[in-house]
This record gives sequence, structure tokens and C-alpha cells, in this order.
Amino acid sequence: MPLNWPNQLWLVRHGQSAGNVARDEAHAAKAPRIALAARDADIPLSVLGEEQSRALGRWFAVQPEDGRPDVVLVSPYLRARQTSALIREMGGLAAAALPDSVDERLREKEFGILDGLTRLGIAAEQPEQAEFRRLLGKFYHRPPGGESWADVILRLRSALDTLSLHYAGRRVMVVTHQVVVLCLRYLLENLDEERILAIDREGDIANCGLTEYRCEEMLEPQGSAGARMVLARYNFTVPLQQAGTQVTRQRDAKPAVVRG
Repeated sequence: MPLNWPNQLWLVRHGQSAGNVARDEAHAAKAPRIALAARDADIPLSVLGEEQSRALGRWFAVQPEDGRPDVVLVSPYLRARQTSALIREMGGLAAAALPDSVDERLREKEFGILDGLTRLGIAAEQPEQAEFRRLLGKFYHRPPGGESWADVILRLRSALDTLSLHYAGRRVMVVTHQVVVLCLRYLLENLDEERILAIDREGDIANCGLTEYRCEEMLEPQGSAGARMVLARYNFTVPLQQAGTQVTRQRDAKPAVVRG
């Protein structure tokens, strides 16, 4: 009986982006806004992010053929597509891998009115939203024009249905963003709000950090065969360390128009 999950599933956060760098610079300067003029969807990888992506691609390239992805699903955001392209360029995919499939459901969480603001900026320019977030918590707070974690999870439920329907038995790599990786963990492991936020508090997912699941057969209560995805690795950075590439863990930045 076929099992309706991929045999292996790798969740990859994109390499370091120009937005990650700008966000760190804004926080260091105690600035209210992050100095980026591009749309979030158009923010590219930094030079280091390109190196991280190549390092991960080279690590996959030396794995056995049946230990490399043969399907790639990718966020439409430029930094994710660049990460995937560099992994492929380094020989990190199986020889018969399909072309990348861009899926907008894997895009970054949208921050709406809070785009481009640092924590200091939110407190100064959107104090009501800062208070709403404190009261509701990050899982349920939805800024005007943006999304809550629960909103992201809603769109990811249908993405997992697609994964199960079209890619059962395949080896799938998903190249996406930090919050999306965490929300996929929430769904795949049947976690609750408290547990996923505790995992989030343990530390940011590294750029090009690898989270891996493997499909295991299980018996349903009625005695029929079923399957579940079992976590094998989380936030795995050995490929970068082995290559001597710097590991970075910055949260994503949201762009704001820089006014001269």
C-alpha cells in the first residue's frame, strides 16, 4: 500500500539576504526603520548567502543518489529562488530532479503595516500594534495588511495537501523562510501554540539551516497501514561548518522605502 507522504522531506531556510544584513545594521544603530528600498519579494541574497547556498549544495552533492532531492518546491521570493538555484548548480539534486516548482503559499509571513520597522520603530510609530501583539501573542496577532502565524498555517495546510497528493514517495526539498519552517513543524508534528513558540524562543533558524523529515509506516487504530513524517534533523548546519562558511541566524527584515 503506498504511503501518502514523500519518503524524505527537507525544509531549507534561504541563505543570508541583504535584508538580514540591513536589519542587523538598523538594530545596531537603534534606528526605527530598516534601510531597504526593494519589495520584500525582491530582496536578493548577500554574498555570504550565496556562499552558504553553495556550501549546502556541495554537501547534498556528495550524498548518495537516493539521498538527494528529486523535487524542489520554492517560495517565489528572490532570495529563496536564488538559494535553490545555487544548490542545483552545485550538483545538490538527484540526476532526474524535476524543475523547481514555485509555490506562493511558501512565501514569507506578511507584516503589513509593520513592514520596515524595527522593534523600536514599532513602539514609536505603531504603539497600538505593539500592545495588541503583547495581548494576543505572536501566534494570533495580525497587523493590518499582514498575517498572523495562524494565517500562515492556514495556507500551509493546503500546501501539505499538494505535497501528499503529487509527491508521495518522492524526495522533496522545500526552500522557504524561517516562520514557514516553524509553521510546517507545527503541522507535521501536530504541535500546539505553546510548543512551537517554545521552539521559536530556543533560537532563530540558521540561514541554509536544514530540517529533515523521513516517512515512517504506522498502524492506524483500525489496523490499516498509514504513515507519518518523523523529524530526523532540525536546524542542521554541519554542511556550512564543514565548508568553513559562516553560520548566520538573523531574522528576516521587512523593507521600508528610504526617503532622501
